[in-house]
Amino acid sequence: MAAVTYELIKKDSKSKARRGRVHTPHGSIETPVFMPVGTAATVKAMRPDEVKEMGAQIILSNTYHLYLRPGHEIVREAGGLHKFMNWDRAILTDSGGFQVFSLGDLRKITEEGVEFRSHIDGSKHMLSPEKSIEVQNALGSDIIMAFDECAPYPADRGYVKNSLERTTRWLKRCKEANKNEDFQSLFGIMQGGMYQDLRYQSAMEIVDLDLPGYAIGGLSVGEPKDIMYEVLDYCVDYLPADKPRYLMGVGSPDYLFEGVERGVDMFDCVLPTRIARNGTAMTSRGRVVIKNAAHERDFTALDPECDCYTCRNYSKAYLRHLFKSNEILSSMLLTNHNLHFLINLMSNMRKAIEEDRFLEFKREFYNKYGKF
Repeated sequence: MAAVTYELIKKDSKSKARRGRVHTPHGSIETPVFMPVGTAATVKAMRPDEVKEMGAQIILSNTYHLYLRPGHEIVREAGGLHKFMNWDRAILTDSGGFQVFSLGDLRKITEEGVEFRSHIDGSKHMLSPEKSIEVQNALGSDIIMAFDECAPYPADRGYVKNSLERTTRWLKRCKEANKNEDFQSLFGIMQGGMYQDLRYQSAMEIVDLDLPGYAIGGLSVGEPKDIMYEVLDYCVDYLPADKPRYLMGVGSPDYLFEGVERGVDMFDCVLPTRIARNGTAMTSRGRVVIKNAAHERDFTALDPECDCYTCRNYSKAYLRHLFKSNEILSSMLLTNHNLHFLINLMSNMRKAIEEDRFLEFKREFYNKYGKF
C-alpha cells in the first residue's frame, strides 16, 4: 500500500465538492485543506506550536531553497525535516521546479534537467528529476512532488505540448528515483497550459503511472480568473476520484471556494503570510489594509467573527501602530490571523459539505466578503 492514501467521506449533491481524508505517515489530513507554506523549513513569523494550535494539519516546504541552504545533507543528518524543524505532522515538499523556472536568465532547460545559478551567491547547479528526488528523500517529507516544467502564460501550443511531454518523461524518472516509496509518496503534476486537449493528454500520461496523488500545475500563473476556472473545471474530471487532487499555488478565499467546488482537495500559497508582512489582513468582510489612516483610532478587532489570538487581544489601532513602527510583532500577529482565517474557512467548508450546503455557504461568504 502507498504511504499516502485517500478516503472519500462525503460528496456534495449540488457541486463536485467533496469531503475526504488523506492518510500519511505523520497523521491524517481532513480535506479540503489549506497548507501553510514554510518555504525554508519555517512558516514565516510563526512558531511550529502556534501553527499546530490553529489547526494546521500539513505544511509545505521547498526543495530548491533547502537544497541551497542549509543543504539537504545537513537536514538528513539532523534526522529529517520533521525533526529539524520540530514539526510532527505531515509535510509536503515542492520539487523546486517552479523556483528554477522562475529564475529567467539564470537558468537553462535541457532534457537532463535545469542548469541554474543560485539566487544567493551565483553558484552553478543542476536540478534534475533524480536530484530533486534525492533531495526530497533526504528531507523525508510525507508527500514529494515530481520535478516538472511549469509553462508560462501566455505560451504557444507547440511550446506547451513539448513542455508537458518533457514533464511526463521527467515524472517517470522521478518515480524510478524514489528510494523511499514505503514512507514517501510521489505526486505527479498535470500540465498543458490553457489547452484542453493538452491537459487531457497530460492527465492520461501521468494517471497511467498509478501514483498515490495528482496535482494540477500551471494555473494561477497570470491568466484571467475566468480562464483559470474554465480550465480547472475539466482538469479535475481527468483525475482519479480515489486519489487526492492538489491545486498548486492558490490561497485567496475565492480561489479556494472555486477549487473546492470543482473537486480539489489540497491547496497551498504564500499569500496569507506574505500579505500579512505587508500589513494586510483577510477578514470575513474583505481585506483590511492596516496602514490606512482610517484605522488610527479604530479600537475594534480585525474581524468580529474571528476568534484567533490576534482578534481576541488586539485592536486595529494597535496593529496599525506596530506596522507603522516596523515592529516584528506586526508580522507575527497579522500572520497568525491570516492563517487562522484560512484554516478556519476550510474547516467551515468541510462542515458545509458534510451538511450538503456548500453552495449556500459559498454564497453567504461572498455576500459578506465583497469584492476580491
